[in-house]
Amino acid sequence: MGALYYGDTIQAPIIASLNYLKSNYHNSIEFIENEINKHTFQAQKIALLEKNLKKYENNHLVMQQLASEVNDLLKENNSTLKTNPEVELVRTLSYEEFGDLNRVWLDVKDYDPSKIYGLTHNELVAGIVVPKNGKPLGLLNKDVKSSYAVFVGENLAPGIAHGNNSEFLVVKFIPAWFNIKKGDEVISSGLDNIFIKGLKVGKVLSVTKSQGYQDAVIQQYYGGNDPNYFHMIRSVR
Repeated sequence: MGALYYGDTIQAPIIASLNYLKSNYHNSIEFIENEINKHTFQAQKIALLEKNLKKYENNHLVMQQLASEVNDLLKENNSTLKTNPEVELVRTLSYEEFGDLNRVWLDVKDYDPSKIYGLTHNELVAGIVVPKNGKPLGLLNKDVKSSYAVFVGENLAPGIAHGNNSEFLVVKFIPAWFNIKKGDEVISSGLDNIFIKGLKVGKVLSVTKSQGYQDAVIQQYYGGNDPNYFHMIRSVR
């Protein structure tokens, strides 16, 4: 009750204590589940993990090679740019408030509250991470304060995507001279230094024009039905 209804001064220590307990609870549950799985489904699990590991190792090597070649090319041309994104798996502790499914407390090690981070789920844009009372709060796509830079359609029309507490997202400030149509894909632009360029956001459902700009209603790809784990982008480069 104190974490939900009191002011920030009282909320901060209560939330910190609750999140510490939640983190330990999740760690204990995971340890027990892992021990049970080890003894009950060990052979089946090992076979599945070996299969997935081969696939991930191959993909990782391909990506490493591409990143290395890009960095070498940039170095050869005396460019100060580099390609070395840093991504971390983070766990959800709980919803921030009862009834609001768009805001979740996250368990993030070495959290820096001076930055905004991107959240992804299965390589789809899921939301952003902002500080509240010095703790990492995940604002999922549908939240009105979740916003980030995107490209729309084949011509990469720039815009700003944000939620509106409904099923759909909205992309605002798309220049009027771009031809945007239903079915155009929306991806992260990377220009906000929050997301890597090219992550999928959703598809255009409808477009309206006003005051020199276009607004597009977007059907997002991320479902958000089981927000237990996310990948957090700590740095884009």
